[in-house]
Amino acid sequence: MNQGPHVVVVGAGFAGIQTARKLADLGCRVTLVDKHPYNTFQPLLYQVATGGLNPGDVTYSLRNFAGKHHGVRFTCGTVTRVDPDTRTVQLEDGRELQYDYLTIGVGVTANFFGLPGVQEHALPMYTRAQAIASRDAVFGQLEHYAALSEEERREDLNIVVVGGGATGVEMAGSLAEMRSTGVPNMYPELDRKKIKVHLIEAGPVLLAPFSHRLQEYTYDEMVKRDVDVRLNTSVAEISDGRVALKGGDEIESDIVIWAAGVGAYGWIRELGFEQGRGGRIVVDNMLRVKGHERIFAAGDCSIIEDQPLPQLAQPAMQMGVHIAEQIAAHARGEQLSAFEYWDKGTMATIGRNAAVAEIAVPGRSKALDFTGFIAWLMWVGVHLFMLLGGRNRVGAMINLGFRYIAWGSNTWNIVGDLKSPGRARRMAVESEQER
Repeated sequence: MNQGPHVVVVGAGFAGIQTARKLADLGCRVTLVDKHPYNTFQPLLYQVATGGLNPGDVTYSLRNFAGKHHGVRFTCGTVTRVDPDTRTVQLEDGRELQYDYLTIGVGVTANFFGLPGVQEHALPMYTRAQAIASRDAVFGQLEHYAALSEEERREDLNIVVVGGGATGVEMAGSLAEMRSTGVPNMYPELDRKKIKVHLIEAGPVLLAPFSHRLQEYTYDEMVKRDVDVRLNTSVAEISDGRVALKGGDEIESDIVIWAAGVGAYGWIRELGFEQGRGGRIVVDNMLRVKGHERIFAAGDCSIIEDQPLPQLAQPAMQMGVHIAEQIAAHARGEQLSAFEYWDKGTMATIGRNAAVAEIAVPGRSKALDFTGFIAWLMWVGVHLFMLLGGRNRVGAMINLGFRYIAWGSNTWNIVGDLKSPGRARRMAVESEQER
């Protein structure tokens, strides 16, 4: 039985899972808290949204996780208050958890930047519920469009993706391939040329963190897939059926997918910790929350004062392991050490046989970059490996493999309830209510 200090880990994303796992290995007692009873593998949510994977392929039971790691208990709940003086965490239902150490890794949510109509009319893509809502909206709109008369189908069906980062590029690329290969099989009555996919990016390039060569490759692949890419273009307002752009132009829209940025959850402000850019919790270089010796924060919800890191899985996972090691060291009375991030590289997929990857190599100042089929294979392998649970890995491998082998047949038809985009959006918002 683990006899070490009791650590409450709030949030079961990449950072929280790694923290809990490492703490258990180091003999600590861990209470893992999350508002959902499952972990979500966010990098593959776009596959759920476009019918490539089932929601169960990218989610993993946290009670199963706790059962497999000695010393870890799971509590389903939402944190409302942290009291550093009494070392207690209060949950929404009134329960209190006592801790010796606390770590926060709750991730982030969509940032709408206060733009008019975005929260009301766009579909974000950061949770399981939101991915399902996007999937149901896409297939619901296709069914609605197919039910129209030929005269009524003279108007285009427009899907607008806002944001040219990895999520936006992967979503737009998958939608474009669904339009090109899935629609002719599932909806032979539709003219696929009437289904338009638009990708809007406020900056001058797609995939800004990548090298120039990979950015150009990504742009060319998007154009090859007949995606209407608009760079240096910002959204001014979104209304029902219209995306207004700064400068006066507008795009008619049947569905708007929002992948344009992230920010901290609103309730983070209520915890009373110092916040930095995007509302993120400020931590020192040892990942302690500023001003608190026994409270740590990791992943996207945190920001190191003098070492801002990309909001990706790798930094979150490394931060989680480092925090666990720091807690164990502090409990032994040892001196803490600064966190050093090892950038192993990053990757993004564009579509079938098309991806970009930057891989860091020890001893080289410049990362190796890959494109095309090799990068795509690397992306598939890494993401399958990172999934929690053997069943999820096998399920995702089967679904993705079947789609690859049976390309162009019935590989796009994993659907749920067919709702209108408006109703799907409302259901996603209702299921992800934020205080």
